[in-house]
Amino acid sequence: MARPSVEINSGSMADISFLLLTFFLLTSSIDTDLGILRKLPPPVPPDTDVPEINKRNVLNVLVNKYDQLMVSGKPTDINSLKQVAKDFLSNPTNSPDLSESKIIDIPNLGKVPVTKGIISLKNDRGTSYEMYIKVQDELTAAVNELRDQLSKEKFGVPFAKLTNVDYSDAISTAVPVAISEAEPENIGGK
Repeated sequence: MARPSVEINSGSMADISFLLLTFFLLTSSIDTDLGILRKLPPPVPPDTDVPEINKRNVLNVLVNKYDQLMVSGKPTDINSLKQVAKDFLSNPTNSPDLSESKIIDIPNLGKVPVTKGIISLKNDRGTSYEMYIKVQDELTAAVNELRDQLSKEKFGVPFAKLTNVDYSDAISTAVPVAISEAEPENIGGK
């Protein structure tokens, strides 16, 4: 005599499989989008007078719709932008063509030169997003390298590895992020 076959209820197995599949899909495919990590300044009250800025203290960076880069009126390659920005902000040779500095007594650092330089970034409406991000990355890298350099000089470790908040605040004060971004417009270019 043949044994009757035992049927297994597979309804609950399908539910468990579906839940596991959903769990792995959700946890493995969530992309975390990061924006440009930059703290915006607070809004300026309308009755505030705008201070005069010496032309020497402004580095004009323009990107046209063809993704061509111009720095202070000269065509520049994206690969040299970081060094140009570092030289402008630090002005190691005290050149009259680069930004001025003022000596400030900062707690935990002592008297250090702090740049008066501002990087003015302006993009054409047709600038590609990739070029926009490359320019932002190069300018941010310039500031980060200057901060690392000062941090290593004063505290022996890179800026990102400082654990003392007072030390990192001192370095941030000594090497401020001074990037001004204008509203995109039609700049043109060849």
